[in-house]
Amino acid sequence: MGIDIKTLNTLWINGEKLEVEAKRSVKNPANGEKVGEFSDGGRKETSLAIEAASVAFPQWAKLTAEARNEYLLKWSENIEKNKEKLALLLTTEQGKSINEARGEIEGCRKLLQWFTEEGRRIYGEIIPASNPNQKLFVYKEPLGVVGLITPMNFPAATVMRKVGSSLAAGCTIILKPSGQTPLIASALFELLIDTGIPKGVANFVTGNSNEIGTELMEDSRVRKVSFTGSTIIGKKLMDQASRNVKQLSLELGGNSPAIIFPDADLDKAVELVVANKFENCGQVCNGINLIYVHKDILEEFTEKLVEKVSTIRVNVGTEEDCDIGPLIDRGALDKVHALVVDAQEMGAEVLIGGKQLIDEQFKNGNFYAPTIVTSVTNEMKISQEEIFGPVATILSFTDEEEVIKVANATPYGLAAYIFTNDLARINRLIAVDGIEAGNIAVNGTSLAYVQAPFGGVKESGMGREGGKQGLEEYCELKYVVLNY
Repeated sequence: MGIDIKTLNTLWINGEKLEVEAKRSVKNPANGEKVGEFSDGGRKETSLAIEAASVAFPQWAKLTAEARNEYLLKWSENIEKNKEKLALLLTTEQGKSINEARGEIEGCRKLLQWFTEEGRRIYGEIIPASNPNQKLFVYKEPLGVVGLITPMNFPAATVMRKVGSSLAAGCTIILKPSGQTPLIASALFELLIDTGIPKGVANFVTGNSNEIGTELMEDSRVRKVSFTGSTIIGKKLMDQASRNVKQLSLELGGNSPAIIFPDADLDKAVELVVANKFENCGQVCNGINLIYVHKDILEEFTEKLVEKVSTIRVNVGTEEDCDIGPLIDRGALDKVHALVVDAQEMGAEVLIGGKQLIDEQFKNGNFYAPTIVTSVTNEMKISQEEIFGPVATILSFTDEEEVIKVANATPYGLAAYIFTNDLARINRLIAVDGIEAGNIAVNGTSLAYVQAPFGGVKESGMGREGGKQGLEEYCELKYVVLNY
C-alpha cells in the first residue's frame, strides 16, 4: 500500500474508481509547475455518488460503533504508514512549509482517533414521564447521506474533521475537496478505501464546484451539507437549502481581532501573535486579522513585532529552512497586495514587507513578504475584509469599552484573542455582552483541539466541528413515548 500521485485523478463511487476523461491541472503555488491532475466531474457523477451512499446507508447505520471503528482505526494506521509522503504531497500542492504539513497530517490521525472513541458515546436519554405506565425516550440516530465540501487552506485536516465525524456517527458521505488542493484529499481517500470499508459508504467527487454543489443541495436524499469556505458561497448554499429544508453546517470567513492590554506579557503576546498571524502564510480562517494595541504600549509592542517578523524565513515549502511558503494562487497574491496599497493610500504605514517577492527562487511563485502595516483605521478595506495573507495590521485603542465596540463592529464572529492578566477584565470580555465570537483564546492563540467544538457566530457560520458537538452535528433526535 502506498501513494502514487499518478492515480490520484479518479473519482471513487460505490467503492470503485470512476474514470472521467476530462481533467483539470493542479499547480504548485511555489513555482507554477504542474503537480498532477484531477477528474472534471459534475452533476452526473455526483448523482451516482448520492445513489451509492443512499443504498449503503441502512447497513452502515445499523453497525455498532465498534464495527465502524475497525475501519476508521485501520484508516488511521494507513495514514501513519504514509505520513511523510502525505506531508510532502500536501506541501507541494498547497505550498505550506513541510513542518506545518507534517503537523497537519499528525493532526489528521488525532482527529480520527478522537472521533472513533467518541462514536462509542453517542448517548440517548430517558426523561421522567408525566403519566403512570409511561416511558419517554430520546434516541440519537445517524442523520443519513451527507455532502462534505472542504477548502484549500487545510485540505487534509478539514477532510478528517468532516469525514471522521460523519462516518463515526453512522452517516454515509460524498466528499468534494477544493479544486485547488484535491490531491491530498484523494490520497487520504484512497487510504480509506484500502481499509475495505463497505461499498458506497464513502464516495469522492471532484470537478465543477457549481454543478457538484447544486446536485448535493437539490437532491433530497442528501440530508445535510457541511461546508468550509467563503461567506459568499455559504449564503448561496443557505438559499439553496431553503428549498428542501436541508440541514447545513457552515464554517465561513472571519475578521478576527487580537486585543493587547497594557498589563499583558508583551514578549509572549508578540511571539504568539506572529505564530498565529503568519501560519500557513496567513491563510487561516481563524487567523488574526486585526491587532488592537493599547496606546500606552503601542510603540513598544510595534518594535517587538517588527523585530520578530523580520526573522521569518520565506522559502519553498519543501525546504526545511522554511517558516512560510507561497499564497495559493495569483488571485490571492493580488488581493493581499491591493489591500496593503489601499491602506497606504489612506494613510497607513508599511513598516516591513508590503511587496511581492520576485528574487530568483521566488520568481515563478506566489510569494509575498511578511508585512506589518501600522496607523491603520477602521475605515480602510484592510480592516473590513479578511486579508488571508501574511499581513499584520496594527490599530490603537484607549479603553476597554471602545475596543469591544470596535471589535464587534463586523458581520463576522469566528475567533478573538485577548492578552491581559486582569481576571475581572477577562470575565467582562468573554461574557455574553463582551466579544462576539464563537471561539476566544485568552493569553494564547491556539484554538484547534480535537476535543473542543470549533465554529463561528454571525456571518462566520453555524454549527460546530470537533469535540462531541462535532459528532452530534451528524445525528438527529428521535423522541419516543412508550405507554404500557
